[in-house]
Amino acid sequence: MPAFEVSRSIEIAVPPETVYDGVADLGTWTKWSPWLGIDPDAVVTVSENANSVGAIYRWKGEVVGEGELEHLKLDRPRQISDEIRFTKPFKSKSKVGFHFEATDVGTRVTWRMQGSLPWFLFWMRANMQTLIGMDYDRGLKMLREYLETGEVLSKIEVQGVQSVSPIDVYGVSDAAPLNHMGPAMERVFSTATEKLKQADVSLDAAMISVYHPCDLKQNEFRFTGGYAVSNDDGMAAGLTHCHLSAGNALCVRHIGSYENLGNAWSGAYQYARYKKLKVLRQDAYEIYRNDPATTPPRDRITDIYLPVK
Repeated sequence: MPAFEVSRSIEIAVPPETVYDGVADLGTWTKWSPWLGIDPDAVVTVSENANSVGAIYRWKGEVVGEGELEHLKLDRPRQISDEIRFTKPFKSKSKVGFHFEATDVGTRVTWRMQGSLPWFLFWMRANMQTLIGMDYDRGLKMLREYLETGEVLSKIEVQGVQSVSPIDVYGVSDAAPLNHMGPAMERVFSTATEKLKQADVSLDAAMISVYHPCDLKQNEFRFTGGYAVSNDDGMAAGLTHCHLSAGNALCVRHIGSYENLGNAWSGAYQYARYKKLKVLRQDAYEIYRNDPATTPPRDRITDIYLPVK
């Protein structure tokens, strides 16, 4: 059976004992799970003594499937060894572990998975490693936010498939790996805003990020960040032009910090697979519905659009 291994790490500004306790208590997983946001009706049950060997976390939902995770070995505050067993969409079993290491900042957490796919899914191995790695990155970010602030600013609402009108976006193009997208986006929008101001163009237009088709295994995302200004204004400012075609698109709304926008993107693809929607290989995009300069992170609304047939 095709084997795979995934490992991701993050640094959290709290002591190892606190991080360990947060992960060992399976009752907290609903706060920072990278999978549940798209399926709020999923049923989660946690056995008693949720932070003990033998404790089990079970989930069952239409979108997230079905399975369970069990604590096999607990070594406070150094490591946790678990086994995860999936029932749907297909049966599989993997080893999952967390390692905690004290640092000058607080704790370095490493989340690992070792497993294998059914033989008939051998072709999914590379994509599976990439997607699980992205899920782990998102989950660790939310774990950090939860432990450092006591909450996670991320809520997902599926708006459904909508008929969308064409949009012309003028902005600046760039490419960056996923973990550098935040600084790259800030740089791109800063440049686009400055060019529009120099051209005396009003900034009342919608802010939009356009994501161009890419190979996820390369871990580099090509995008254009800018505004839905008129052709004359965009060309006068010397900006790159992106034309978004009319058609159908799955719309998923994210409410909360831009740091957690990946939850909505992952959820959109997960929802599309569940609904058997054919995702088109063309530009996807997100529209920022309120001004980040005047809107606190918890109230920021972003609509993402995934073109579908």
